[in-house]
Amino acid sequence: MKVNEIQEIAKLSIPEKILLVEDLWDNIISNESAIGIPQSHINELKKRFKKYQTDPDNLLTIEELQTKVEKGTKSSSGLGVY
Repeated sequence: MKVNEIQEIAKLSIPEKILLVEDLWDNIISNESAIGIPQSHINELKKRFKKYQTDPDNLLTIEELQTKVEKGTKSSSGLGVY
């Protein structure tokens, strides 16, 4: 479905479209149990939490994380943050 396919939406102003998106998002998250979490995400979270439990002091400061994100490099913590 595309915005331009629904004329009522296509005619909305930008602020009205933002309000619509907010309303749609609220509607989606009110029924989040229907979405489910992919097994790959669960596996990755378990892997990262296990790694954290093994070495809880091996964390990045917010500044280190921001620098790595801005540079687009993989973190040395092994947590897979890019």
